[in-house]
Amino acid sequence: AKGKKTTVKFTLDCQAPANDNILTPHEVEKFFKERIKVAGKTGNLGDTVTVSREKSKIHVTAEAPFSKRYLKYLAKKYLKKQQLRDFLRVIAPNKTSYELRYFNINEDNDED
Repeated sequence: AKGKKTTVKFTLDCQAPANDNILTPHEVEKFFKERIKVAGKTGNLGDTVTVSREKSKIHVTAEAPFSKRYLKYLAKKYLKKQQLRDFLRVIAPNKTSYELRYFNINEDNDED
């Protein structure tokens, strides 16, 4: 066991848009790897932050402190870059994960 380092693990689930081929989870993973800052610098992940992917889920494992909101911010940044901000939003189904969901254009939730 390593010292007293606490790690946190967050997941971004890109299932819905990935199924529709609107975005590529692999690209999102790459974006996170390039954009996540450690000690104020990008490209500085080292052993502090690990970004991995499992099908359409991106997992970010990081030494605390690492804010979940930061992940949301990056996810939105990615969507903006891909011009998908108008179609997708970042929802938190639970404490450790986010998922990309479509905006519900028609507010009647009949298919849910």
